[in-house]
Amino acid sequence: MNLEAFILGCGGMMPLPYRHLTSVLLRREGDLFLFDAGEGTQVSLRRLNLRWKKINVIFISHTHADHVTGLPGLLMLSSQVDRDDPLYIIGPPKIAEYVETSRRVLDMYINYEIIIKEITEPGVVYEQEDFHVRAFWLDHTKPCLGYTLEEFPRPGIFNPKAAQQLNVPCGPLWSKLQSGETVLSADGKEVSPAQVMGAARKGRKFSFVTDTKYLPSIAEEIKHSDFFVCEGMFEKGMEKDAAEKKHMTCTQAAKIAKDAEVKKMALIHYSPRYTDYELKKILKDAQEVFPATILSKDRMVIPIAYED
Repeated sequence: MNLEAFILGCGGMMPLPYRHLTSVLLRREGDLFLFDAGEGTQVSLRRLNLRWKKINVIFISHTHADHVTGLPGLLMLSSQVDRDDPLYIIGPPKIAEYVETSRRVLDMYINYEIIIKEITEPGVVYEQEDFHVRAFWLDHTKPCLGYTLEEFPRPGIFNPKAAQQLNVPCGPLWSKLQSGETVLSADGKEVSPAQVMGAARKGRKFSFVTDTKYLPSIAEEIKHSDFFVCEGMFEKGMEKDAAEKKHMTCTQAAKIAKDAEVKKMALIHYSPRYTDYELKKILKDAQEVFPATILSKDRMVIPIAYED
């Protein structure tokens, strides 16, 4: 099952000609999950030719303008096609007011159901059969959330030789064993999945954190993520300024990634003060702490592979 992250916007505070505002789309086979919707989100969706009308859930970190100004356009865009499934919007308090006010003031035509869930407590906020999304509080100038999408462990690898040795004939019984059912062998003995399946295999984990001062506790929330998207608002040496604005430096983000033992981190939500050339210095500083750091760029695509 494919899992890919699309950087729709990497900028913070104000859009630039080459940096839309923060937004990341996660595609998991046929499902699409959007994390924040800064200005320009629609543009990147269209340029990447993504099936935007199939977005299942939009997760909003907080209701500052540079993270939600792309949302009204997305809602109106989705009304241009037939849509049977509801669109879920999950975020902190005030997100319902923002959506409802936008619909009323802009007189939006919406031909599908919108279900809004405001988060008041951390924990699982969205769940399907084989994965869930957890939210956790960050520390910004208004209520702000980080998110982790985590797949549940997958079954181990089926061992055909073990099944044959236990006299389980090839065919439907093998499928039942792989589905977790106990079966009867050809000589009438019970054979359980544990006898023919390897150890459970780790699923994948994606984490999204932006607009927060440095918190050591974030590392535990994102532990062992396969891909971690994190704000790198300021350069090394600006820790005092970052703390006052309740943001992080690139090296603070890198420390979180290192402490959490993630596989790869992409910095995002850069201050508009930095040119692309200056971002190379930010990358270098972050890589000195956590070597597996990259700079996110608009319309970058990052595949997220299984550990095995």
